[in-house]
Amino acid sequence: MKIIAITDLHGNIKPIITYLKDNKVDLIIIAGDITNFGPPKLGEDLLNEISSFGVPVLAIPGNCDPESIHVNIDQSQAINIHARNMVIKNIGICGFGGSNPTPFDTPLEFEEIQIYDEAKKAINGIENEEITLFITHAPPYGTKADLLPSGAHVGSKSLRKVIEEMQPTLNICGHIHEARGTDKIGKTTIVNPGELSHGYACLIQISDSPEDKEVETELIQL
Repeated sequence: MKIIAITDLHGNIKPIITYLKDNKVDLIIIAGDITNFGPPKLGEDLLNEISSFGVPVLAIPGNCDPESIHVNIDQSQAINIHARNMVIKNIGICGFGGSNPTPFDTPLEFEEIQIYDEAKKAINGIENEEITLFITHAPPYGTKADLLPSGAHVGSKSLRKVIEEMQPTLNICGHIHEARGTDKIGKTTIVNPGELSHGYACLIQISDSPEDKEVETELIQL
């Protein structure tokens, strides 16, 4: 399975639209900040445009999306996986959008206890799958994916705890634009693809062999 993972669109989907015109993928994952503080209907329109290529689109909201964006994702052609899970070809996928509290009081922030409870519940539903993809907008705390230029880590401690406990195969996150990169927490690979609005993405290749479900990730420029 070939998956393209993007995050931090902030209303600019031109890079992914250009890419999809020339490249075939099996699944598109969007890890939040679909809009830049709305409006909610714009999020729905953007998701429908990305979905127009006939490829399944899974999406979660980001902290810069309006609170009501959940309704618009549900009404779009994309599939909302915020605090939900699903299985595609024996690959378990779940998500949690928004972020832990920030100094900026953005629209979609959650307290750490809520993040832990709801994200843990979502990932519990796919724990028996051989390959598990954990899609979050906020990165887990204390990794290269949540590191500011100042040296401060600002990710979610609850998401880190969930990853430490459940060890999903892969965590795709975003939120911290300056922290594009990869890291590991135990057996879990952490990937912050970087801003789609700058043309950044992550290509995920999952082997179709039942004997060897290898997962490869590559940071790419669209």
